[in-house]
Amino acid sequence: MRLLAAAFLLVAVPSLAQVPSADPAMARRIRGDVEFLASDNLEGRDTGSRGHAIAADYVAAQFRAIGLEPGGEKGGWFQQVPFRRASYEQQPKLTLMIGGKPVALEVGKDAGLRPSVIARSRKLSAGFVFVGFGLKDRRYGFDDYRGLNVKGKIVIALAGTPAGLPSDVDAHLKSSKDLVAASEGAIGFVELPRNDGSTGRGDPVRRGGRPLVDWVDADGRAGSTPPGLQLLLSFSQDMAARLFDGAPRSLAAIRDEAKAKGHLRGFELKPVLAVESESKWEDFTSPEVIGLLKGSDPALAAQHVVLMGHLDHLGMKQDAKPGEDAIYNGALDNAAGVATMLEAARQFAAQPVRPKRSVLFIANTGEERGLLGADYYANHPTVAADSIVGLVDLDMPVLLYPFTDVTAFGADHSTIGATVADAGRSMGVAVAPDPMPQEAIFTRSDHYQFVRKGVPAVLLMTGYANGGAAAWGSYLGKVYHSPQDDLSQRIDWDSGARYALLNYRIAREMADAAQRPMWLKGDYFGDLFDAKGPRAP
Repeated sequence: MRLLAAAFLLVAVPSLAQVPSADPAMARRIRGDVEFLASDNLEGRDTGSRGHAIAADYVAAQFRAIGLEPGGEKGGWFQQVPFRRASYEQQPKLTLMIGGKPVALEVGKDAGLRPSVIARSRKLSAGFVFVGFGLKDRRYGFDDYRGLNVKGKIVIALAGTPAGLPSDVDAHLKSSKDLVAASEGAIGFVELPRNDGSTGRGDPVRRGGRPLVDWVDADGRAGSTPPGLQLLLSFSQDMAARLFDGAPRSLAAIRDEAKAKGHLRGFELKPVLAVESESKWEDFTSPEVIGLLKGSDPALAAQHVVLMGHLDHLGMKQDAKPGEDAIYNGALDNAAGVATMLEAARQFAAQPVRPKRSVLFIANTGEERGLLGADYYANHPTVAADSIVGLVDLDMPVLLYPFTDVTAFGADHSTIGATVADAGRSMGVAVAPDPMPQEAIFTRSDHYQFVRKGVPAVLLMTGYANGGAAAWGSYLGKVYHSPQDDLSQRIDWDSGARYALLNYRIAREMADAAQRPMWLKGDYFGDLFDAKGPRAP
């Protein structure tokens, strides 16, 4: 999972609760799957690696043993995602014209330019336009591009949004600024921090030239690179201030205005940037693994409910010292999610009556690279795109305590929230509200790529009750995204069985319900991504 460990603050919760017993056979099967997927021999399951390919073969073999049908490309189990890694052999040449005088920029110090996966050679020049926060949103009345012509220009946006937005909406708007810039005709995008210090994620200028991995399909479309956007840039604090030389307001004044008013008007800037760069490309593939259980109802079988979890992790530590553990095993993130998905599939297959709707089981690749595998599948589904009616994402269940509650991120947006609550009640599991709304987890895992296609979806995680808060705090503070996320942890396999059963019951209810999952009336995401779809009160 891609999240901020610091987000998980400890909260006061009951220390003990009566936990229903689990099926020992389920627990043993889940343990066996995790022990294989998180073994050292798979070397951290990095996207495109041999270890990930072996893990994908294992999942496909389990799908076959369970009795699923292949749901991938060409009648097989896999969808091979076409990835491209772009990097530089020589640093780009960046020259800024300020006041009619050329200023050569030192890449990595004055400015950063991301390599391109869609243009091997770039030689162009463009001016700049400041666009405030760079937002456009009808619901909240934002149009920072009003009255500005940014076609063929590089837009500069201030990081963040005005205060007061719901956290999920805020996260969506922040992550969509480059898409908005591209839709307005801009060829480049720059985001400047709201203060004169770090954004908290390291030096963006030094990060700017690192290799970029993205999917690129046969039509030349890239996943995280908006069409037409040729330049993703960052500037040092000193150079960012110089971009506003001769402008109506200085960068310092704009930052003060953002603090005071929360709304900014844009304007054209005078400097012009010339860019020359050559990107080196390395193409490779990595598989999504897809299993299908066909539905039994002639009227509903063409619709699909999806259970998914990401199979990839972080691979090997490149700068490990001799004798140091260098393998990011990803036992809980996310071998446990895939193993519990497999067990949910076994529960489906074991029933005497198949579900009414069809069920897709997907083990994703590229999640740790930026949700790329799920994004590719959402854009290139192996079933009719409009047949996918609902989705549950199994990502990083922290199976270190006997959980008595779960959090379904996104439950307040669609009827899946009620489905989760019903399934939880059947097992004595409560559904707790989002304990960290400020972190907008709903927008930060694989399921969100399907939300952007209009599909109601949730991310289901074990909750904070019954010792969960302490377990989450310890895991995220000491283990998350480290080689310590391995099989030496005291994993509660019974909790894995209960988590798998809960996910089975949620998906089964979605698959058998008379009405497909629906966005709630007036929901922001439903109205944005599925404006004509059905609604629930």
